[in-house]
Amino acid sequence: MSMSLFLFPNSIPSGGAAGIALLFNHWFGLSLGFSLWLANATFLLFALNYFGYTWTFRTVLSVATTSATVSYFTMQIPLNPHFLLFDMAAGSLFFGVGVGLLIRVGASSGGMVIPALMIAFHKNWSPGKVMMGINLFIFLLTSLVIDYKIVIYAIICQFMSTNIIDFIYHIKIRRISFMSLGWRRR
Repeated sequence: MSMSLFLFPNSIPSGGAAGIALLFNHWFGLSLGFSLWLANATFLLFALNYFGYTWTFRTVLSVATTSATVSYFTMQIPLNPHFLLFDMAAGSLFFGVGVGLLIRVGASSGGMVIPALMIAFHKNWSPGKVMMGINLFIFLLTSLVIDYKIVIYAIICQFMSTNIIDFIYHIKIRRISFMSLGWRRR
């Protein structure tokens, strides 16, 4: 929802996989759809080897759900940019919460989250910080192709959303224990 309702109407890319697709389109003449598919398929093959079948299946399910949601909201709601700062804040908040929850349950949103998680888990680093570093590099490369203002907006959104991802990932949630019927002994 964050992409289709807040970020895409302002032409702000949500992450590095879209940036890679844009670069492949510019450098090699590949279509954007095929370039995005190629980037995600490559990362999913690495994920299959690194994380296993269950994690990769959850990620594929997440990517399919995200694509369906973006398509649905794009068709149902006109994509008119609203107030840019509000859209950036709301888009970053929802994106960060969504990706953070996915990581907590053992999945990802695909794209650059996959190599970021591989590096973060291998080096025992924070997933959001690694994601910010990778996406910052890709956004700087895409500034050669698209307007630098959009790249600045994307970097600001990535900074906010990756901090939210790290917060969600590191938050300690206590389970509430309820009294069971066996609490009373004779």
